[in-house]
Amino acid sequence: MFTTRPELTGTFGMVASTHWLASATGMAVLEDGGNAFDAAVAAGFVLQVAEPHLCGPAGQVPGLFVTADDPTPRALAGQGPSPAGATAAHFASLGLDLIPGSGLLPATVPGAWDAWLLLLRDYGTKPLREVLKYAIGYARNGVPLVSRVGDTIRAVSRLFTEHWPTSAALWMPDGKPASGLHRNPALADTWERLLREAESVSGREAQLDAGRRAWSQGFVAEAIDAFSRTAFRDDSGRDHAGLLTGDDLASWSASYEDPAFVDVDGWRLVKMGGWTQGPALLQQALLLHGFRDELSYVDGIPSERTVHLATEAAKLAFADREAWYGDTDVPLDVLLSPSYTDARRALITDTASAVLRPGDARGPARLPAILDSLQGIEAGDGATGEPTVGPQGQTRGDTVHLDVVDAAGNLVSLTPSGGWLQSSPTIPSLGFCLDSRGQMFWLEQGLPNSLAPRKRPRITLSPSLALRDGVPTLAFGTPGGDQQDQWQLCFWLAHVYGGLNLQESIDSPAWHTTAFPSSFYPRSWNPRELVVESRLGASTLDALRARGHAVVDAGDWALGRLSAVSRTDGLLRAAANARGMQGYAAGR
Repeated sequence: MFTTRPELTGTFGMVASTHWLASATGMAVLEDGGNAFDAAVAAGFVLQVAEPHLCGPAGQVPGLFVTADDPTPRALAGQGPSPAGATAAHFASLGLDLIPGSGLLPATVPGAWDAWLLLLRDYGTKPLREVLKYAIGYARNGVPLVSRVGDTIRAVSRLFTEHWPTSAALWMPDGKPASGLHRNPALADTWERLLREAESVSGREAQLDAGRRAWSQGFVAEAIDAFSRTAFRDDSGRDHAGLLTGDDLASWSASYEDPAFVDVDGWRLVKMGGWTQGPALLQQALLLHGFRDELSYVDGIPSERTVHLATEAAKLAFADREAWYGDTDVPLDVLLSPSYTDARRALITDTASAVLRPGDARGPARLPAILDSLQGIEAGDGATGEPTVGPQGQTRGDTVHLDVVDAAGNLVSLTPSGGWLQSSPTIPSLGFCLDSRGQMFWLEQGLPNSLAPRKRPRITLSPSLALRDGVPTLAFGTPGGDQQDQWQLCFWLAHVYGGLNLQESIDSPAWHTTAFPSSFYPRSWNPRELVVESRLGASTLDALRARGHAVVDAGDWALGRLSAVSRTDGLLRAAANARGMQGYAAGR
């Protein structure tokens, strides 16, 4: 089949990400003697500068990894919780029935800095300065902005000029959206001050811990606390102050967790736990395993039957996400069990379902009461899963992703996000803004993902690992909000059942459904909608319509932003997505 570029093969190291500068940075660190964790941290910080509309310093970073010495997968939990003052009563007092998608109200505790430094401390080898210098250089001396950054700024330019003047000062020099070589000296200053405070003590690990404290208990926390007291416009159309305090930052730190997993066809597929949407991919994989004899690819193109079955499986898995997932006691033992999976699989027929059907995993399933009123709400041109930005800064969701493998056998998959330049006003003394991940909570109480103080939102960020016959083999992931675990399913089916290599699996036509509530304000959904790439073929699209799918043709190359690396039989491989013209893999 045709591929946009080759699957890279080598023996030294591989980095694949959503931006060439991050991939090149990761390789530079490997070449300088660093391991996969050093490379990932350096690349992650560069992504905050290179793709500021998709991730930022005050965002979050969930990850999955194995080490050369231990094949047991671990999860990096780098998502901060809601503030102590984030109560349903507070939002009710403001007359809100949904948490806004922009401004200061939806901010959660920034998790990325602490998570990156924790990962570097425990599994990397380099001092902080050696991995942070690349991002500091781009912030200080300038980074070449991709056109999508300018498009994002243009979409929110009126908001910036009329309501967020600190953002206008940074992102609209001379009154025009930033383009070309862009500098952020305030961010460079912040990072250099954090470095100075970290290096005021001796020893690599002690310095990293000092750097973490300088953020959560020092000048960064103080600046965030002070800035959050001012009211700014958000996408409710009104001005609101934030809820984050210095105490919120000081009371939280990143941690490690045991991930979730299922065993399918000799593979162990590994995801983040049920406080994320990650297990939805596990549920889909189990459901489709029962249809494995009906899944087929010809010259890299999935059959119409494959697309239909995958779409119906996604509807069931994501209905369960709405009913059962959250930062609480999620019944994964039931949701991933053979008996439950068999019962759910029996609901898949030859026609498209138009009903949101969660299963009774632990008593009767309950969905948010507001859902019916959210059907079909216009949320911008979001069907393709791009980082769709409305004029008030709301974003339907996109992010970045990176995967790294080294010759020793360290393997890591990370999906940084949040703190988008359009999320909330820039804090001028720091050079970045807060995140808006809190919009993923429901204000209705009694649901797994209901808002509560010091609770993590049920995030869409969803990196993946897979072991083959017990051996860590594959790391992959994609940006795309709610689409992440659908586009990753496209990759999984192509690789596992279609027999395609990494690049072929990424280039194979993708699809997703919007038949469940969006995680992003205003939480819209369309029960029969199926968004596809036209390379599936006109006859396949017609057949899908005949089954009752409301097919939206997104174009030839529109869906998915996947990257992947693997390690098998001593060979390292990597691939990255050509859609959007900025994702690249590098290695040798």
